[in-house]
Amino acid sequence: MPRRIDYDWELPPEIQQRLGGASYGAQRIIHEQGHLMVILHEAPTGAGAERKPAVFLRKPDGAWLHKGNNPGERAFAKLLESYRAALGTFEIRHQSAETAEELFQILGPLIPLTRAAMNMQATLQAAREAVKDDLMLIDLRDLAVEITRGMELLLADTRMSLDYRLAHAAEAQARSTREVSRAQHKLNTIAALTFPLMAVGAAFGMNLHSGMENMPVWMYWAIFASGLFLGILLRGWVKAPEAPLPAAKPAPARKK
Repeated sequence: MPRRIDYDWELPPEIQQRLGGASYGAQRIIHEQGHLMVILHEAPTGAGAERKPAVFLRKPDGAWLHKGNNPGERAFAKLLESYRAALGTFEIRHQSAETAEELFQILGPLIPLTRAAMNMQATLQAAREAVKDDLMLIDLRDLAVEITRGMELLLADTRMSLDYRLAHAAEAQARSTREVSRAQHKLNTIAALTFPLMAVGAAFGMNLHSGMENMPVWMYWAIFASGLFLGILLRGWVKAPEAPLPAAKPAPARKK
């Protein structure tokens, strides 16, 4: 199991006791003995399974530190700028997306990114409430609100665009299926109308002596009319709607 990184700074024992041994955990604040620790996450990439912590510490004198004795103000601004840059990248990808596959590729990494931004906003709001006289936290909180709102809107637009494309494709598929079914029905109707005539013609077209070679001409027309009549009957049977299913019997009333 990996161990949590101990940075080069002095922490009150009360904060040390609230930190786990494996990692810094979820985005949150720890406010003890005048020290404010702000635990954030870097902007996730890909599926967002890995969380990289960005840990800040505000000392009682107002100085900000980042992962040790590094200055914290610039690192704070750089962290939020990485979220805003990720938002801009996904906005460009969304505008150029033309297929459902491209939208799905945007939606996958955008979900954990939006969730991380929402948690970051909530953490900065808690830090702002813990230390009310720090103006930098106000600016960072407001920027986090702007970034989170942009990601939420982009996530909603991406989902709506994906649903529209899927619904449009389903309608096109249903329309194509109806056209194929209609064409098949026409072919079945034509086949039903001409099948008796073709059967009679094939029977009388055989090179066999049936004794009907010297029959009068009116017999030919009679046979033709009979075949046509059978074709009309068969066509009506093909086009006849199916009988409705019998209505279900009501369930017997329970005896009280």
